[in-house]
Amino acid sequence: MAGKLEGKVAVVTGASRGIGKGIALALGAQGATVYVTGRTVTPGSYPLPGTVGETAAEIDKRGGKGVAVAVDHADDAQVAALFDQVKRERGRLDILVNNAFALPEDLTEPGSFWEKPLSNWQMVDVGVRSNFTAAWHAAQIMVPQKSGLIVAISGYVGVTYTYGVVFGTCKSAVDRMARDMAIELEPHNIASLSLWQGLTFTERAHRNLARNPEMKAKTVTNPLVGCSPEHPGLVIAALATDPEVMKRSGGTFITAEVAQDYGIVDIDGKVIPSLREQRGAPIWKPISQEPGRGR
Repeated sequence: MAGKLEGKVAVVTGASRGIGKGIALALGAQGATVYVTGRTVTPGSYPLPGTVGETAAEIDKRGGKGVAVAVDHADDAQVAALFDQVKRERGRLDILVNNAFALPEDLTEPGSFWEKPLSNWQMVDVGVRSNFTAAWHAAQIMVPQKSGLIVAISGYVGVTYTYGVVFGTCKSAVDRMARDMAIELEPHNIASLSLWQGLTFTERAHRNLARNPEMKAKTVTNPLVGCSPEHPGLVIAALATDPEVMKRSGGTFITAEVAQDYGIVDIDGKVIPSLREQRGAPIWKPISQEPGRGR
């Protein structure tokens, strides 16, 4: 039986492991061809497990087609080559998921911004600028075909302090970027939106929770409200197959709430709760709900 995304082509950035890997697997399981990008090619070369090749192979096992592409999203030439490859091999692009993010090792460690290295600004380079660069290239393919979906992975940090100054700055910027891109993409029938993730049980999250058990008592990292890395992928698959997805374009959404809209549960059957009341509400509504604003 063909999957809902049979014939669709997706690019998921930062998918060697973590949320990106989960999204790539969920899209592949519904029949998509998924270009998996990331820097890790050789097993054991990074402190956490996962490579682009392993993610692509797992997609194949689930019924999709995985294409592993080694990409450093801080390198514009590598990003350009990625999208050239997609256009050459597939001739189209239906979904871009901007997930790549340069997470410093000390992100969840105690310390104020002036006590941590200036190099933490790398989160802006791979986390904000990288989103724009990938979307720029994706639009070159999507605009002529008059269809597409661009999703930015963000979080409640867009409106509430989480981990640190640069992290919050990045996610706030990602939300606004998705909104303004939606305005310019609207005439071309391309949706752009941002999804807020709560705690996601990635390899890094499991490691950090084991290292710092006190994190389990905090709202932001309470395992009781966490989801699998595949959960947001299930939501993105639903968005990509929703004929009315343009009504959501420009909005920032809590992933858990969109999942409930579509009747989606996590891979273990759990309904993931929204933390709107505890952590805050998104700022940006879909542009369809704010006609004329800023235009």
